[in-house]
Amino acid sequence: MHGNASRGKMVLMVVLVLVFLGSLGANAYLFTQYRTLANDPQRQAKQEMTDLVASVGKVMVLPEGEDPTIATVADTEKLKDQAFFANAQVGDKVLLYTTAKKAILYRPSTGKIIEVAPINLGNTQNAQANTPAAPVVPETPAPAAPTTPTP
Repeated sequence: MHGNASRGKMVLMVVLVLVFLGSLGANAYLFTQYRTLANDPQRQAKQEMTDLVASVGKVMVLPEGEDPTIATVADTEKLKDQAFFANAQVGDKVLLYTTAKKAILYRPSTGKIIEVAPINLGNTQNAQANTPAAPVVPETPAPAAPTTPTP
């Protein structure tokens, strides 16, 4: 009987040591990830943009030679008066190509393009009034000039 109890304690000790070593390894990994992000906070945003552009690029030809400004639809009620956002849902992504003057509404959850429209660049008050800045959360730096998709 004494041998079984001793053997059980030994197995328990080995399991506890393995759990402890596993948690040390996980903490070390998370710490290195934290340090990497702290050193380059834009790295994650750049990776998300690259992944999003690659996903959209699988279903349509994208403008070459420029990185898009990306925004996320946050409130469809504020966008309901704009034809470009008629079928938008919260979480949809907007890719704005200012040089190519193209806006793309993409739904990551289904992998489908919802809308594509040309954009007007300019300093007119009308363009500024129609810019969907309030309900859209920018994820990359905004373009220098105001942009608005035209139906």
